Amino acid sequence: MANATLAILVVLTSHQQLGDTNEQTGFWLEEFTTPYYAFLDAGISVTLATPLGGQAPIDPRSLTDDAQTDSTKRFNNDKMSVKALAHTKKLSEVAAVHFDAIFYPGGHGPLWDLVTDKDSIALIELFWSQGKPVSAVCHAPVALLNAKDEDGQLIINGKNVAGFTNSEEQAVGLTDIVPLLLEDALIANEANYSKSDDFQPHVVVDGMLVTGQNPASAYGVAAAVIELVKDK
Repeated sequence: MANATLAILVVLTSHQQLGDTNEQTGFWLEEFTTPYYAFLDAGISVTLATPLGGQAPIDPRSLTDDAQTDSTKRFNNDKMSVKALAHTKKLSEVAAVHFDAIFYPGGHGPLWDLVTDKDSIALIELFWSQGKPVSAVCHAPVALLNAKDEDGQLIINGKNVAGFTNSEEQAVGLTDIVPLLLEDALIANEANYSKSDDFQPHVVVDGMLVTGQNPASAYGVAAAVIELVKDK
């Protein structure tokens, strides 16, 4: 398959209220921009989608000076991509058949909406049944918690996975605010969870399932997905 024909669906959160606080959340910018440009630079087309469509909310914490990276700076100067983020498609209006892989950036937003979003779960299940890569980084593996395979078993059951750790959640001061702790939830759903030191890169590939622990793992997840789609 020629590179030009490859396409990846990137699914972002629509949720922007940080629990019962007056603060906002959303997706973590670096976890989107780093894979986004890795895909584009590899000649792969990218479509953005959210549960509600339209503007995907960026976590304000990921806009601070110390959270900026080469990819976030590139994005901020990329008018076409900024526009694309403001006009995401609704998840209910996209079809798995048009894409070679699905990728979920993290941030805290997915803990509230993507974990139970029926359209998102249905898409994951379709990608999985079609043997296409399913990938997520940081908090976004929460989107996998309720997805099942064709036998009715949870996709992550017995699979090697990574995701944001309890200690990382404690480090960012949101343990008592988030609706669930991802590490605990993945283990409770019988995933074979592993982790590295806090905020160090950790990427796990188990067949067509690719997960990463934190923002530092975003590029590694993207690179693994690129390798999988180009090998198919």
